[in-house]
Amino acid sequence: MPSEIASLPRHLSSETPRVLVVDGSKLVRKLIEGVLKAELPGCVVISCETGEAAKRELENGVVDLVTTALSLPDMDGIDLAHHVREFSPQAYIPIIVVSGDVQERLVARSLTHDVTDYFDKSLGFDALGEFIRGYVHPAQFANGDVLYVEDSRVVALATTRMMEKFGLVVTHVTSVEAAIELLEAAKNEDRAPGPDLVLTDVNLKGELSGGDLLELIRGGFSYSKGELPVLVMTGDDNPKNQTALLRAGANDLVHKPIEERLLITKLVFQLRVARKVRERAHA
Repeated sequence: MPSEIASLPRHLSSETPRVLVVDGSKLVRKLIEGVLKAELPGCVVISCETGEAAKRELENGVVDLVTTALSLPDMDGIDLAHHVREFSPQAYIPIIVVSGDVQERLVARSLTHDVTDYFDKSLGFDALGEFIRGYVHPAQFANGDVLYVEDSRVVALATTRMMEKFGLVVTHVTSVEAAIELLEAAKNEDRAPGPDLVLTDVNLKGELSGGDLLELIRGGFSYSKGELPVLVMTGDDNPKNQTALLRAGANDLVHKPIEERLLITKLVFQLRVARKVRERAHA
């Protein structure tokens, strides 16, 4: 298998997931706990108000996932994430930042690689339950049509197989120009936007880049993030370039090398949110 494709390490210790919830607000902790127990029957929720309390709990037993606020009474959530990465005896623990101002941090690229993913509270706690379920119990099957833009046929074949394995219908093209033709055809045939989601590499060999496609989707076609989610794959660690993609309208970034579980979780979550947006629009 190509070196650019990697699998996220398995970390679950049992069929009964243990989730550590860290937030200074008792109300928020209760809300998250309620949603998790509804979405994940049998889930054990360990609730902590401070980062120090969370550190002690991590020493007392295995956890399958950590959610943390960005601002804790005694430390920054990013500092807690770094501590988990440095000192946890477990091979890997997904760490999800749950916050109302996470988008600002994301755009500023101040969320470090210690954080697995982020969740914006504005999407609602019900959506959070679905989001976390994707990490604790990865999707076995997903619904949706993905327009995938990638000029490396080796990478495209491996990534397409990842998506198709979970039931996603993938249309692969090698250039932005080909992707635009498909989007225009869907619009002309009154099937707009066509695909349920666009997944594109940022660096492509043609005249147009993945960034150009993103700007055309948000500008030329005027599709909002909810109407047509766009995930951009990038191996570029430059914060300015990442910020530009997010400000141009990317729903999220997928970092290379591609981790199957992380990719599928992001895809499934964006598809679910977009489906809800469309349902509300037609209600």
